[in-house]
Parts: sequence; structure tokens; C-alpha cells
Amino acid sequence: MEEQKEKLVRRLKIIEGQVRGLQDMIANDKYCVDIITQSSAVKQGLSNVEDLLLEQHLGHCVVKQMQGDEAPKAVQEILKVYQLKRK
Repeated sequence: MEEQKEKLVRRLKIIEGQVRGLQDMIANDKYCVDIITQSSAVKQGLSNVEDLLLEQHLGHCVVKQMQGDEAPKAVQEILKVYQLKRK
């Protein structure tokens, strides 16, 4: 679990750097397509972070909830995440 946490933090730091790069690109009037390309990379990076978190949640938290008496809570959380991912 600690290794996954470090992996997520590392990815988020990379994304943070990419966002700073976007700010600089805009401030320095860089070519629009280059900015859009970088922005797309940031979105993909965040999507990868979400996927990793969801995988961990389903593999650990939801399994634990389903084995206990929290199945309705687990179902509601899964539906909430599903709706968020569809947006």
C-alpha cells in the first residue's frame, strides 16, 4: 500500500510540474497547439491517477465493505464514481 501511495504522489508531482509548465507557456505566448498538447498530457496524467485510485479502492475498500455489513455503501460509492467518470 505504501508503494502505491508513493507512486501516486510521484505522478501528482509530475502533473504539478506540467501545470506550472502550462502557466509558463501561456505567460510566454507559446504556440497554442503546443499548449493544448501539454494540457492534454495533464488530463491524461490525472486520468491515470484516478484509474489507479479506483483500482485500489475496488480491490481493497469495496471488498472489505462487501465482506462486512456495508454493501449498500459500497454500491453507492461505485455508482458515484461511475457517474463522475462519465462526465
